Amino acid sequence: MTDTRHTNIGIRLGDLVERFGGQLVGDPGITVSAIAPLDSAGPEHISFLSNSKLRALAAQSGAASLILSPLDDPSVAATYEGARIVTTNPYAYFARAAQYFVSLSETPKAPGIDPSAVVSPQATVDPTAHVGPHVTVESGAVIGAHAVIDAGCFVGRDARIGADTHFFANVTFHAGCSIGARGIVHSGAVIGTDGFGFAVEAGVYIKIPQTGRVVIGDDVDIGANTCIDRGALADTVIEDGVKLDNQIQIGHNCHIGAHTAMAGCVGVAGSAKIGKHCTFGGAAMVLGHLEIADNVHISSGSMVSRSVLEPGQYTGFYPLAKNAEWERSAAIVRNLASMREKIRTLEKTIKTLSEQQ
Repeated sequence: MTDTRHTNIGIRLGDLVERFGGQLVGDPGITVSAIAPLDSAGPEHISFLSNSKLRALAAQSGAASLILSPLDDPSVAATYEGARIVTTNPYAYFARAAQYFVSLSETPKAPGIDPSAVVSPQATVDPTAHVGPHVTVESGAVIGAHAVIDAGCFVGRDARIGADTHFFANVTFHAGCSIGARGIVHSGAVIGTDGFGFAVEAGVYIKIPQTGRVVIGDDVDIGANTCIDRGALADTVIEDGVKLDNQIQIGHNCHIGAHTAMAGCVGVAGSAKIGKHCTFGGAAMVLGHLEIADNVHISSGSMVSRSVLEPGQYTGFYPLAKNAEWERSAAIVRNLASMREKIRTLEKTIKTLSEQQ
């Protein structure tokens, strides 16, 4: 959970409600300085309840105020003495409030280009953008208003970075790629590497030039050490609002629909098309050239080996077991085909005997 306990910024509850909505039960003049967990919050904190199983903990919390749902409010209010902000989605409310606390304590990056940066005269950098130490910006690149490019980043020729987008240190953004507004790309991410494309002749691999781009929409988050390959001919596309965790691989020519989220170590092979509002648990894998519909949710560790054309939750892994038990189960699985034939033979024999009676 985001820890904003050390911001030392006083915010009135009335101001929070005016900014983010919700129903305030209590004194709007109460001032809170940060957000803290239920079990450690004190009289200077605001906390939140998003899991009804923690109602008892919330009811005993020392926080000055709680963010909670209409469903949880009556039982918590019976013993909790602080103010309450009642809202339909406490977790989202917490997220927005946490962003607000952080924004008040952050020191904005100064606009301008660090003297150690190497920026091509043919590049365009908005005067309000920040380009940090040892950044390289090649010819034809465009960096938008209030963008932040931290130390050691590489921005290739003709690349485009939208307004208010933040590249953390050591991001590599290759030639021709583009990202929209308000993006976040964390350290070590590599955008626009060559896709894994080879033809085979006489046992020898022949490289296929990867001439497409990576085109990324607005409000996209990309985690540390995540790699997104450029397309072979057409572009790799990441639509608006996509959230990618750390160490994810997106293959060439993939298309990821808007507001889809992937947890760490997900791998998506080339030319897969994934719909909008999908989720992928950690280490899920998607084979190439498959299509996944909107609102599909893939469990952690699952292997998607066929297209999924209907929304829903899908799981494709064998439950963990003791090794000896797993080996017995694996042996049974290997023999299922022969067992099936034996059962069919028995069924035919039983049917024949029944007919003879």
